[in-house]
Amino acid sequence: MGGNTEAMKFLFRENHIARRVVERIKTLNQPARIMHVCGTHEQTITKHGLRSLLPGNIEVVTGPGCPVCITPAHEIDEAIYLSENNIVAIYGDMFRVPGTTLSLSRKKAAGGDIRVVYSLQEATDIAIKNPEREVVFFAIGFETTAPMTAQVLLNNPPRNFSILCSHRVIPPALDFLLREGTGIDGLIDPGHVSTIIGARPYEPLSKKYHIPQVISGFEPLDVLVSIYMLLKQIKNGEAKVENEYTRSVTYNGNIKARGMMGEVFEAASREWRGLPVIPDASLTLKEEFENFDARKRFEIPTISDESCGLDCPACKDIIKGMGRPEDCPNFRKTCTPDNPIGVCMISTEGTCNIAYRYGTNIIE
Repeated sequence: MGGNTEAMKFLFRENHIARRVVERIKTLNQPARIMHVCGTHEQTITKHGLRSLLPGNIEVVTGPGCPVCITPAHEIDEAIYLSENNIVAIYGDMFRVPGTTLSLSRKKAAGGDIRVVYSLQEATDIAIKNPEREVVFFAIGFETTAPMTAQVLLNNPPRNFSILCSHRVIPPALDFLLREGTGIDGLIDPGHVSTIIGARPYEPLSKKYHIPQVISGFEPLDVLVSIYMLLKQIKNGEAKVENEYTRSVTYNGNIKARGMMGEVFEAASREWRGLPVIPDASLTLKEEFENFDARKRFEIPTISDESCGLDCPACKDIIKGMGRPEDCPNFRKTCTPDNPIGVCMISTEGTCNIAYRYGTNIIE
């Protein structure tokens, strides 16, 4: 079966339900351009060959759903600068992502004190074990990881510990994409983010842009059912937020996690990598926590970065949902996971990385 293996396994394993959903999708005969904003959704779609199960008049594109890919180069430059005289703790996905001129991995090779951690607790442990050193945690990610950052700051971290805050939030970014006009007929909202924020924050988007939305889980059937739900809305002229992922997502989300985020963060307007400044789509620490704000604790030089350090020009279109990896002349040739040219190939949640690993899983 070659490259069709995963798609065929999926159809065999979930034969009855999957085929019924696909047949209902085909029966609707509703053309649509659907966007999702989640690296895990893209992995499910590509690994299991779901695009090849859909009619040709349905296009499923990726948006800015990889938190590593959208972290601006100048914020990586800030972490690189801080590693010259301090310990900088990072998640492994950030290690090879390029800043303006260097990546954190290259800076470490040149003597920067950069340490890969698997949790925020590990970063605070480093601070406890090194009381004579300043330890900075490079905090990236969407609403999924922001509550963990908030929890640490609410529990009296070591005085020599601080946060370089690069958290982003999804709903304002969706607002930006819809306002810009990307030709999207429906949105698959991210499951992980939605477990935290719930369904409510998406409702203003449906009302403002008359856009159907479905919050989806991560199994292949979740995604297929979500696509069917979106197509039904489009065909019926509806624009509402539906929740397919009811086993994990509620209307109001995780109230405790949202409460911690509200205590620690406030909205900020910063650019995303490959995108301009998006109003209120970033998070910054509130004044009460400025003692743990690395940008206020240290004198970090201002770094101007008009291009956001995108080494591959195709990445900008891919992040905006206006292009696919196969459209890039570098894809699979000079740009591979072992030799990434653009940010979309570096992270395992990056669209190009996923396409490289699973892109042959199609059924002709």
